[in-house]
Amino acid sequence: MTNEERLRRFEAITDRALSGLNIVDLFDELLERVRDLLKVDTATILLLDGHSGELVATAAKGLEEEVRRGFRIRVGEGFAGRVAATAAPVMIYDVTPNDVINPILLDAGVRALLGVPMIANGNLVGVLHIGSLTLRRFGPDDVQLLQLVADRASSAGQVRAQILDRQAALALQRSLLPSRLPDISGLDLAARYVPGHDLGIGGDWYDVFSLPSGWLGAVIGDVSGHGLPSAVVMGRIRSALRAYALDRDNPAEVLTALDRKIHHFEAGTLTTALYALIAPDRATVHLSCAGHLRPLLAVPGEPTRLVDVVVDRPFGVGPPPASRHTTVVDLPPGSTLVFYTDGLVERRGELIDTGIARLADAIESGPAEALCDHIMAAAVDEPPTDDVALLTIRRPH
Repeated sequence: MTNEERLRRFEAITDRALSGLNIVDLFDELLERVRDLLKVDTATILLLDGHSGELVATAAKGLEEEVRRGFRIRVGEGFAGRVAATAAPVMIYDVTPNDVINPILLDAGVRALLGVPMIANGNLVGVLHIGSLTLRRFGPDDVQLLQLVADRASSAGQVRAQILDRQAALALQRSLLPSRLPDISGLDLAARYVPGHDLGIGGDWYDVFSLPSGWLGAVIGDVSGHGLPSAVVMGRIRSALRAYALDRDNPAEVLTALDRKIHHFEAGTLTTALYALIAPDRATVHLSCAGHLRPLLAVPGEPTRLVDVVVDRPFGVGPPPASRHTTVVDLPPGSTLVFYTDGLVERRGELIDTGIARLADAIESGPAEALCDHIMAAAVDEPPTDDVALLTIRRPH
């Protein structure tokens, strides 16, 4: 290949005009240019689904059926899976059924294949492969050009994955965290949620719901980890707790059932939760705690204090215990109960007791919304280094 030809190929791939295209058009244009420059019949991009560990056909020229069928393949399996597993170029001169497990390649009559990994910031993003309907040996120049295209597509693919995760996470946030708390007779409620990372949501959550008995359920919890995977687990746990709460009027029994569910269906997930049932007359609160930070109670004329509730072990730690504890706490008129997650009180290089004391000092009398604003201003780092969830429950005079 002449230097002029190499330069033409390079400019076709690094064309600045490609930067103005959206992700779909960019992939289509890159694949079309690859087919033209390398004189091949097929070109396909498979992106890695980090949640399933599978390569998913995302864009194709000459093998559009792969995308229409939603073809998926695990890393390590088949031709594309081999490219992903080795993170190195793979060439097949004469394709046989032993070389590929994708029937679409065989049905299309592909005889020769060249695939390269798509890598961004040291992480596998996907696989780019090209194919010929005639026997062909791909050379070093072909590999170099295809890798250049893969590098160009990798950055766009990584951005696409981040956008999809962010959109999914935000959708979960809107559906799982209450958009507004219910209006409850005899109580003043307010809450805040602030993410401590780019995806906009993690495993911290809160919920408030009325029960047919007239009691009010309130819960705050923390699923280990960040981002979309933790949010998905959080959503399942939230739904399960609501279901158990309908059938049980003791918080300890609800958390015991929830622990069994997590132990069986969410193995390996470390979760904490604090669940409260507030009596219909609003005078008492029944609390059960699964490894969560104890709530703070502010009573007029008294120092703000930690509620003396039994802290049972978190969910997902060893076999579920046979039973858990429920503590009954008085909620006098004018008092405020404050639930929170560790992101509100933990600071690097500081004892958590110091953060809890700082939170206690920030609790003052007044409407719940104003109290939440004051607490967030006084206690939250800028920007927060961990998710923060806060729920305040005030019984007005």
